[in-house]
Amino acid sequence: MKSTVGTSLLLLLIFATLTYCLDARLQVCQPSGKIRGIKPPPGQCNTENDSDCCKQGKMYITYKCSPTVTGNTKAVLTLNSFEKGGDGGGPSECDHQYHSDDTPVVALSTGWYSGGDRCLNYITISANGRSVKAKVVDECDSTMGCDDEHDYQPPCPNNIVDASKAVWKALGIPEGDWGDYDITWSDA
Repeated sequence: MKSTVGTSLLLLLIFATLTYCLDARLQVCQPSGKIRGIKPPPGQCNTENDSDCCKQGKMYITYKCSPTVTGNTKAVLTLNSFEKGGDGGGPSECDHQYHSDDTPVVALSTGWYSGGDRCLNYITISANGRSVKAKVVDECDSTMGCDDEHDYQPPCPNNIVDASKAVWKALGIPEGDWGDYDITWSDA
């Protein structure tokens, strides 16, 4: 009986360890919380490129993670201006500079931005039968929003590649389709 209990405990321990390891590898990004929207002061939310402004009382989901990066990571391409006065807000996080809309640059959702680990590195974005390399210069914050620092815009979803006009043009996406577009991307 002693060996049966010992064997059962050993098997239970092995099963628990395998389950933990499998769960860690197949980890899914779950929401980390919510924030309540506030009404932006007049003229304080830049709606260039169809950017959303926070709505008073609306609850917005936040994330500290993004889906796992693969060689073909699915994402949504959004349009952003990284120029001074553009809807991207202040200077880019990676280099504290503004960037021309004619330069292929992107901001990544918080989890993919990875605390700046991808700063100034290139990613390859593919869609519409084409690919383009773009430099990561900013974070599209998935953890915060609806405040002055975030131009009173909601938090980014966790699967966003927020791109300059140059990226959209290089992918040959017709301007009428600019806004939200399904893409794949990988580290270059």
